[in-house]
Amino acid sequence: MHVRKQLTVSLTVIALFSATLTFPVFAGSASGSSNGPDASFFADYGNLLQRYVNDKGLVDYRGMLKEKGKLDAFASRMATMKRSDFDTWKEPDRIAFWINAYNALTLKTIIEHYPIQPTFPARFRFPANSIRQIPGVWDKLAFEVMGQNLTLDNIEHDILRKHFNEPRIHMAIVCASKGCAPLRNEPYTGERLDAQLKDQTIRFVANPKKISLDTQKGVVGLSPYFKWFGEDFIRTYGTSAQFTGLSEKERASLNFISTYLSLPQQKYLAKGNYTIKYLDYDWSLNEQ
Repeated sequence: MHVRKQLTVSLTVIALFSATLTFPVFAGSASGSSNGPDASFFADYGNLLQRYVNDKGLVDYRGMLKEKGKLDAFASRMATMKRSDFDTWKEPDRIAFWINAYNALTLKTIIEHYPIQPTFPARFRFPANSIRQIPGVWDKLAFEVMGQNLTLDNIEHDILRKHFNEPRIHMAIVCASKGCAPLRNEPYTGERLDAQLKDQTIRFVANPKKISLDTQKGVVGLSPYFKWFGEDFIRTYGTSAQFTGLSEKERASLNFISTYLSLPQQKYLAKGNYTIKYLDYDWSLNEQ
């Protein structure tokens, strides 16, 4: 997502967008005062999620393709939305908006390339139906949001990660891959954001393909998320008192994960007699 591939934006893209992007403005003021968009703003998008995303977070892309117009309508709504309205929203509403924007535009990208065809040289490294087969999917394909052209990388790295101290976004933004967090079958809203992110994190941590504790072999398996984005957890979950011998971002990541584990699992992590292994990331399409 992003890079979920590498955490960098190419120099070409930086040169292309730097003259026009104003991310501090997009992030919004520190103390928004008004409510976010009314329920109708997300109506088309929410309907698609309810109809075509199952309880495992997998997408019926063939079905969604038949209602592509609703996805396009939501994208158009984001494109023409007034920045002056957005800047008055409270922070949870702004975070929810950008999560929805990332996820909806990712779905739009998949639909516009569906069925995905293997490309060179990605065909030799990733599954044939992977989002990684779409050239420039994160750092070159641009979408209009509030009158500015943004890539998915811009939304993730230059807005969400840069301007908001909310590491749980990594359990909410979805790069259309099975290695991602599950796609939620409802839009995120400012009013329910904390509860939604908590639920997403509980589901993520409970998935053995994302987090695993092998107490017999002494191995703790972590999603590559925590290798790629571990620094995002330091500000809130950083600790020097626990998980000694590990890097700063590993300590913060384990401290974060521990809050969602059972007491015996927390004690096991605190004891420290294990090695960390980053699990394989499944880049196959998150399709039903």
